[in-house]
Amino acid sequence: QAQLVESGGGLVQTGSSLRLSCELSGHDIADNIVGWFRQTPRSARDFVASISWSGTRSEYDDSVKDRFFISIDNANNMLYLMMNTLKPEDTATYYCTSGYRSYNDQISWRSWGQGTQVTVTS
Repeated sequence: QAQLVESGGGLVQTGSSLRLSCELSGHDIADNIVGWFRQTPRSARDFVASISWSGTRSEYDDSVKDRFFISIDNANNMLYLMMNTLKPEDTATYYCTSGYRSYNDQISWRSWGQGTQVTVTS
């Protein structure tokens, strides 16, 4: 099972940028997709963005489209989330995850990091 470690969270003002990083140690070669989710104390863990291990296919939740950008350095087992124009509603704990997307687009998220906190003040 992959071990995922996030970093890069912090306290920033509205309109700022942050880049989250995730070390994908012990990546399972069966996993072909990685992504980011976020969660607040009052919400479920929500999808933010995903990218194929090859880096050729990425997807975003509408709430972050055109502000957040996901990228992968698969040679070094690193995943990134560049977050621009941050808003208070982006405040959450951000989790890195890896999984498997089947031929019919069913995704099983199998490994999770411990999370990194992002707080955006108004």
